[in-house]
Amino acid sequence: MKQLIVALAWILATAPPLLAETDRVITTTGQGAVDMAPDMATLNVGVTNQAPLAGDALRLTSEAVAAVLAQLGEAGIEPRDMQTQGVNLRPVWNRNNPDNEPPRITGFVAQNVLTIRVRDLDALGGILDRVVEDGANTFNGLQFSVQDPKPAMARARQDAVRDAIAKAEQLAEAAGVVLGPVQTISESGGGSRPSIFNMAAARQASDVPVAAGEVSLTSQVSMVFRILDENG
Repeated sequence: MKQLIVALAWILATAPPLLAETDRVITTTGQGAVDMAPDMATLNVGVTNQAPLAGDALRLTSEAVAAVLAQLGEAGIEPRDMQTQGVNLRPVWNRNNPDNEPPRITGFVAQNVLTIRVRDLDALGGILDRVVEDGANTFNGLQFSVQDPKPAMARARQDAVRDAIAKAEQLAEAAGVVLGPVQTISESGGGSRPSIFNMAAARQASDVPVAAGEVSLTSQVSMVFRILDENG
């Protein structure tokens, strides 16, 4: 029993202060953003064909994709920047049969989807034109981004921290308390917000004009500051 009492006394003596004593804090969230011109575009295109036979649908799609890849290679796109995202083959059902006959397959649709990275934005319009002419008939969008976002993200984080500190100082002054040191800091959200180009009219244009605009790299941080008492 004596050993138990000694152990409990030691635990109480070495335990951290109660929550009520450390709950005097100010919590703020800071935002930082850096806008810059993009230097890379990611294009998602696909080739889709329908035919009565599955083999014919797949063959027509494969031939068109091969032509697209060849044109991209001639345009200077490296193999590492061309990737197949998926190949699909599905039946086409006719469900409007008289006399309650069961649905029947009337053909097949084959699709091949590609992701293409373009690192020379000056050539982007011509590449879009080539892709369309060589058989790409499905477009899932175009995103502009930055190849090396680390320097801009570092600046965005610095701005987010400054913003959080400024808010904490304003709150402390308004409340008539003394702002103490940072207790915790964490980053949440943020990242790169790429600009998106709608390609709905791409098939109707020749040497598609493209405006890259800017991309925004953002950071969001949460900071907890201690509130000091009058004695510090």
